[in-house]
Amino acid sequence: MVFISDQAKKKLISLMEEEGISNDVSFVRFGVKSGGCSGLSYELTFDKVQKKEDQLFQHENMKILVDKNSIPYLSGTTLEYSGGLNGKGFYFKNPNAQHTCGCGKSFSS
Repeated sequence: MVFISDQAKKKLISLMEEEGISNDVSFVRFGVKSGGCSGLSYELTFDKVQKKEDQLFQHENMKILVDKNSIPYLSGTTLEYSGGLNGKGFYFKNPNAQHTCGCGKSFSS
């Protein structure tokens, strides 16, 4: 299971509206790929297509897709958002991360 905080949900909906995307028919995609200073880095995108290897999670009115290879790394993860002058933007609170880099964009498990 993956989650989205209220702040992150508001920002995602705002971004989707700016791009002309409806969260009723589109998905937020969480993923992990090799790279970054800690070994793995997070991916966050919008998608209109659910692939066969995706697992669908519903968090309130947001539909989240996670590919099967990313699920073990992201289980229990919450997408957060922090705005303002010292805000980080989007970031992941991942209970599976053993080590994260200073920028918060990559991790190791």
